[in-house]
Amino acid sequence: MKAQYPLLRLFTLLLAPALLAVPPALASEPPELQVVPRLDPSRYAGTWYEIASFPQNFQRGCVATKAEYRLRPDGDIDVRNSCRRDRLDGELREAHGKAWITDPTTNAKLRVRFFWPFSGKYWVIELGEEYEYAVVGHPNRDYLWILSRTPQLPEETYERLLQRLEDVHHYDLTRLKKTLQP
Repeated sequence: MKAQYPLLRLFTLLLAPALLAVPPALASEPPELQVVPRLDPSRYAGTWYEIASFPQNFQRGCVATKAEYRLRPDGDIDVRNSCRRDRLDGELREAHGKAWITDPTTNAKLRVRFFWPFSGKYWVIELGEEYEYAVVGHPNRDYLWILSRTPQLPEETYERLLQRLEDVHHYDLTRLKKTLQP
């Protein structure tokens, strides 16, 4: 039995530093992404212009990007995303999909599907009092869209949103790219 103790001590000495290193790594994880307290789908419906986003493969070459949301009688939402290819007068590209609310307490957590069976999380994390701007994120923070009811967002509003995205929502904005709009 005594021969096992030196091995146990050696194992403990080697394993203890690894175990102690785990909590700080976990503590550096950002908190769960928070959504707005309440979203009114009828006020959110309509046209939104993309002001900036984290570039995604499915949006490669897109400028003048916008999204149009229309409430359906069944409570779901028709989605029409469009953009111009490479230039403001470039070829029109469109994608049609469907969204549905997954959190009826806030209505701010949705899923969007453009082709079955795949869908993605669409969380509204910032929203202007008059629904003049919105920020859409994803719980893993790999997706981000800053939207406006107009093709341009006032610079002070944009800067305030960037600050909140970093300070409140813990986004790393190094990937954020402004979208060319007319």
